[in-house]
Amino acid sequence: MKILDPNDPFFAKAWVRWVTCVLPMLWGLVEFYFNSPGWGILFVAAGAYAFYMLIIKRADNG
Repeated sequence: MKILDPNDPFFAKAWVRWVTCVLPMLWGLVEFYFNSPGWGILFVAAGAYAFYMLIIKRADNG
């Protein structure tokens, strides 16, 4: 079982994939703004992982 499966039907729409990537990154920036670097790193890393799996790796699959 994958943590984030780019072939799941839930991620068939492009806007769902982008929102799944962007929202955690934005929330990570909010955490950095409020001086919580641990949570900021966690959320930015989660968004970056989602970006890799849903945008970059999915593009390789065709």
